[in-house]
Amino acid sequence: MALKDLPTEEFILQGNAACPGCPATIGLRIVLKALGKNTIMVIPACCTAVIESLYPFTSFEIPVMNIAFEAAAAGASGVEASLRQQGKTDTTVVAWAGDGGTYDIGIQALSGAIERRTNFIYICYNNQIYSNTGIQRSGATPFGAWTTTTVGGKTENRKEMGDIVRAHHPPYAAQACISYPEDLYKKVQKAKGIKGSKYIEIMAPCPPGWRFSMERTIEMGRLAVETGAWALYEFEHEEMQFNGKSKLIFEGKIERKPLIEWIKYQGRFGHLFRPEIDTERINAMEAYIDQVWDQYRKCYL
Repeated sequence: MALKDLPTEEFILQGNAACPGCPATIGLRIVLKALGKNTIMVIPACCTAVIESLYPFTSFEIPVMNIAFEAAAAGASGVEASLRQQGKTDTTVVAWAGDGGTYDIGIQALSGAIERRTNFIYICYNNQIYSNTGIQRSGATPFGAWTTTTVGGKTENRKEMGDIVRAHHPPYAAQACISYPEDLYKKVQKAKGIKGSKYIEIMAPCPPGWRFSMERTIEMGRLAVETGAWALYEFEHEEMQFNGKSKLIFEGKIERKPLIEWIKYQGRFGHLFRPEIDTERINAMEAYIDQVWDQYRKCYL
């Protein structure tokens, strides 16, 4: 599907409280175009809970249940069970959470929901930080990144949430990026048509959190994929399929771009370039990305 052929109906209305260049809003617009209006969304504490606008008003044209930080998957499980009890099987239930509410605070509820084979879609928009509460580090924050709680750069590698989810053997799991809207749209549509627990994680570059100019949001997502820092894939019934440039990198048909081509535009990595380039840490970041791709090839080639 070409971008011009996406549905024109919008479910994110004017008057929302998103930052300029907000990737979560970009992603949510595409997701809701794929799902349609017969959708109920469960949102924990995160940027999106603010983007909605202040009670009693809303800028979302679908029913939303706001819930505690740790409870997105549990709340969505309850909504799905209630609809099923009423015989309403045509409504799509979606949990929409940030990486903090997925990788860290909400991982227990998510694991339980997938293990129980809850019929819902869990979507994590990953901006690699707790952006809404002050740009603190999360389990998704990459090694070397500045946050307000890692002012010298994070000393640990990110958690590989995709590995954790795939270990639950869901019928469908995917990674996407807001910079590739057609790919994201297709993956959400596919998930909607599959019964059981579906998980989609969306790379969402955050201008204020990553410290780059708002007009570069799409570029930062594309560079994340082109450098291999983020992979586009689908994991369907135990079969892995990489997409777009990630497929070419996986198959060795193209080399991924050096990671420096991505991080040099982000102020959160600025300390790695001042007063001189921190070659040791940048090389360690490159080595970790190589390790991730080597593991992909070992498991799925």
